[in-house]
Order: sequence, then C-alpha cells, then structure tokens
Amino acid sequence: MPRSPAKPKNSRRVPPKSGSRFSDKGTRQERRFAEAAGRRGEFWASLYLMLKGYRILARRVKTPVGEIDLIARRLDTTIFVEVKARAFSSGEEDALYAVNRDRILRAAQVWLARHPSAGGIRFDVIFLAPFARPRHITGAFDATGSL
Repeated sequence: MPRSPAKPKNSRRVPPKSGSRFSDKGTRQERRFAEAAGRRGEFWASLYLMLKGYRILARRVKTPVGEIDLIARRLDTTIFVEVKARAFSSGEEDALYAVNRDRILRAAQVWLARHPSAGGIRFDVIFLAPFARPRHITGAFDATGSL
C-alpha cells in the first residue's frame, strides 16, 4: 500500500528515552520501585504492630473493590490498617487526607462478609518515614468514612 502523501517519507516515530515520563520501561520501573517500597513499608508497619501486641491476620488483602494493606487483631477488635510510607515525615497530614477511605471501607465490608467475627472494627493509619519513628493513628476514621 502506498504511503499517505500527508506523511513525509523519512518520518519515523522516535521512541522516548528510557526512564522518561512517557516510556513504558520507565513507567514499569517506577511501578516496580513503588511496589517494593510499599512492601517494605507494610513489613515495617506489621513488625511495629506486632511489637505493640497486635496479631497480624492478613497482609495485602485484595478484594474486587480494593486492597487493604494490613488486617490485625487486638483483644476483641479487628483493625484495618492503611500504611503510608513517605520520603519526609512532614507530609503526614496531606497523606492522611489522601487515604481513599471509601475504597478501604468497601474492601473491609467484603472481608468481614467472608470472615464474620464478633467484636468491634477500627480503621488505623500508620505513617512511615526514614529516620523517624512510625506514627500510628488509631481510629483515623470511622465506618462512615469521616475523619
């Protein structure tokens, strides 16, 4: 088939440089890095909770409506934990508002339907930053999704 007259003969699409904003390879590498950082953060958060006397029931729970980072239990309460790892501890307030509460609530409802348990539920957030102690906010939001 002949070339379209609108396109010059030697016009070739130049792929973006590796690691640039629009390259597939850079995006995949960034996703892999973020995935690994998330796993490390969840590991440290689970270790922190275990040292505080919590029992970790599940990690990285995937449901059709969302994902829950950690599910823990202490006494009679099931705790759904969102882990936020940041490069600096100064952005914790912004990270708290960035927590997708609706997604966590829906995922928790699915998990509770599959694992009925007597006792209360609570939604916590743990902030992690380098060279800072983990900050554990108990009852960060309630089951209605408000702070």
